[in-house]
Amino acid sequence: MKTIFTLIYFVGISIQVLAQDFEPNYEEGKVPEYQLPDLLRMENGHLITNKRQWSNRRAELVEIFENEIYGKSPVWDGQISSKVILENKDYLNGEATRKVVKLTLKRGEKSLDFNLLVFYPNSGKQVPAFLGLNFYGNHTISSDEQVAVPDAWIRNNEKMGSFNNKASEKGRGQRIANWPYEEILTRGYGLVTMYYGEIDPDYEDGFKDGVHALYSERKREPNSWASIAGWAWGLSRVMDFLEGEDWIDNKKVAVLGHSRLGKAALWTGATDERFAMVISNNSGCGGAALSRRAYGETVGRMIEVIPYWFSDSFKVYNKRENDLPVDQHQLLALMAPRPLYVASGAVDKWADPKGEFLSCVAASPAYKLFGKVGMPATVLPPLDQPVMGTIGYHIRSGGHGLLPYDWQQYLDFADRHF
Repeated sequence: MKTIFTLIYFVGISIQVLAQDFEPNYEEGKVPEYQLPDLLRMENGHLITNKRQWSNRRAELVEIFENEIYGKSPVWDGQISSKVILENKDYLNGEATRKVVKLTLKRGEKSLDFNLLVFYPNSGKQVPAFLGLNFYGNHTISSDEQVAVPDAWIRNNEKMGSFNNKASEKGRGQRIANWPYEEILTRGYGLVTMYYGEIDPDYEDGFKDGVHALYSERKREPNSWASIAGWAWGLSRVMDFLEGEDWIDNKKVAVLGHSRLGKAALWTGATDERFAMVISNNSGCGGAALSRRAYGETVGRMIEVIPYWFSDSFKVYNKRENDLPVDQHQLLALMAPRPLYVASGAVDKWADPKGEFLSCVAASPAYKLFGKVGMPATVLPPLDQPVMGTIGYHIRSGGHGLLPYDWQQYLDFADRHF
């Protein structure tokens, strides 16, 4: 029997999908038995015992994730130029600078623009910063009209003022609470954000738009990059730009993402070690949560609903999580020895908070190779009581969202490690 389900988990957007006999599991007693792939054993059986050997295992795991899940992204072989669209060096009564910078990626005759919204304190010294993608446009993080409404395709959302896949002034300032730049600046950090749809639109377009269009001459293979890999690749291009900025300490940049963009932030940190810290907020299956638990969001559900997030090679694992050669604890381990923070919401069962925590625990042996404590707890901590080793974790009250409470923990974590 086919039933239409409405899923309201992807940044507050309702997606109606036709599914066959689908009912997500939210009961621990129904989690299937599973055995995680060995983190510290090479595919040839060799056991990893030190950090020098880990570099070989790390490279092997990246290749497996590329070939089986996210797809392999191309090496950037074009040019990046930048243009300051607006700049206020006297922002917040002179305490900070805010600017909008247009980045242009050019490859041959093809080009693509990104618009960055940048905040940093006027401290007179280089500062660490957070870099993250936003869901509805930079104007949603600004209360004044100087920050333009994006022209790119956008998901319809009445509250956010997007209709007919176009953003509008109605969304202005609606997401400031989710990106509390005043608090971030007060704590001594910069913030860089951009609308993720400018990198790759979040619908099944046959990979003809966004960053994929820059490489349209290449034939797609089963392991070709898809949307998550595209968003991650775009974040790396922003990092290319930031390395030349004089206000930022580019050795202390944290990449952060929420929900599907939390998945992208993890893949960014896995593939680009220039990011000194990685933060995953409510990223769920395909992000921080263990796939083999098949709890809430599952591999099969993602493949059926949003297959374009992943490489075509991932489709073979539909409802076959135990056949995956890797699981997400190995993705988290790719951040070692860099600080990693994973956060969950108690009501957000779709993202499997326990599975995210267990993934942190299972990733910790990689940190031990470097003499670091990864996740210092082995039992899911109580609500609103963060635990912080080199891997940090909290499960907070509430549901799916990037909230001020989350940011407070990320800032505290950055204070410990930056």
